[in-house]
Amino acid sequence: MPGRRRCRRVGQQPAFTAFNPVGTNGSTPEEAILSIDEFEAVRLKDLKGLDQSKCAEMMEISQPTFHRLVVSARRKIADALTHGKTIKIEGGNYRF
Repeated sequence: MPGRRRCRRVGQQPAFTAFNPVGTNGSTPEEAILSIDEFEAVRLKDLKGLDQSKCAEMMEISQPTFHRLVVSARRKIADALTHGKTIKIEGGNYRF
């Protein structure tokens, strides 16, 4: 049985919550939903350039959990960029 899901600590609310591809000719593209905790993991690791252990410590989660968040977020972002999907940032198990 899995353990209880811990709240992940997030440093800031995303300034933007959706990114749309240009050139969809009026059609509504599919969506890739990025949770706020996945967004925070990518922000800390890729934008700020912190190492994984420091990021995990800041989010108050284990390193393996942090790694899973980053991998999941990067996969969703790559899928959205490759297939012209809207990226929405919402939900997740987090606190400020």
